[in-house]
Amino acid sequence: MSQPIQITDNAQEYLAELLAKQNVEGIAVRIFITQPGTPYAETCLAYCRPGEEEPSDERLDLDKITVYLEKNSIAFLEEAVVDFNADRMGGQLTIKAPNAKMPKVNADSPLEDRVNYVLYSEINPGLAAHGGEIRLMQLTEENVAVLQFGGGCQGCAAVDLTLKEGVEKTLIERVPELAGIRDVTDHTDDTNAYYR
Repeated sequence: MSQPIQITDNAQEYLAELLAKQNVEGIAVRIFITQPGTPYAETCLAYCRPGEEEPSDERLDLDKITVYLEKNSIAFLEEAVVDFNADRMGGQLTIKAPNAKMPKVNADSPLEDRVNYVLYSEINPGLAAHGGEIRLMQLTEENVAVLQFGGGCQGCAAVDLTLKEGVEKTLIERVPELAGIRDVTDHTDDTNAYYR
């Protein structure tokens, strides 16, 4: 299997020095993403003492360090790069994970990933202008996407139109296996609504 994440030599050296300072035999680095596949995704790097890794983690034995990748984060770490740039202040460790918020999807990806991808890359950017966003809450056995509208879409008078016309049409065009969508938002609460 190809390594999903690239950790440059500079970054490995820097991390190896940090690990050595911990004075713990066998200490490693663990990389994971909190809320992967959402706009709030954060890529995290933490010390991992022996026994702190999860059994499902993928272990990478690199030249200078050992890295554990959290299983659910691996798809979102595709093309990620950990680098270290030395400067007068000591330097900075950077993590670039272009797919953390949304993994690359293709026709073989799980239905849920493909629905999320369309929501994230095509639908939510348009709704953001109204302070709105749509989240996939679940997929039913009948392949109906259960969606929740947040922000300015909740309680919005145009939601029926928006939902039926735009969102459903776009999702079904992009993800033909979808049978339809269902909205579980409480639209009686219109405190944030864009159109009343």
